[in-house]
Amino acid sequence: MARFIIFVIDTPGARASSEEMAKIDIFNEKLQTNGNWILAAGITGSAHAHLVDGRGENLEAAAGSLVESAENYTGFWIIEAASESQAIELAQEGSYACNRRVELRPFLR
Repeated sequence: MARFIIFVIDTPGARASSEEMAKIDIFNEKLQTNGNWILAAGITGSAHAHLVDGRGENLEAAAGSLVESAENYTGFWIIEAASESQAIELAQEGSYACNRRVELRPFLR
């Protein structure tokens, strides 16, 4: 089994409807039942991000995000999948459940 992260992509301030939340709950239950679930969470938008650089002698922390875009990550799932193709299928199901685009990335091995 390999680990993957599925990022949910949305515009700032958008919230899931009650219908979308119900579909997300069903998807989460499926992940848990099938042994794919590790963790999931919603996160604040990039307006609440901070870039922190603790390297070297000059420690830096600044409000803001690495990426300036009309869209940002608003949540994620961390999953285990038997293959990349299974992870893609699960990402497609997650996208359908939350009614948003998602980005899938494998963990480094």
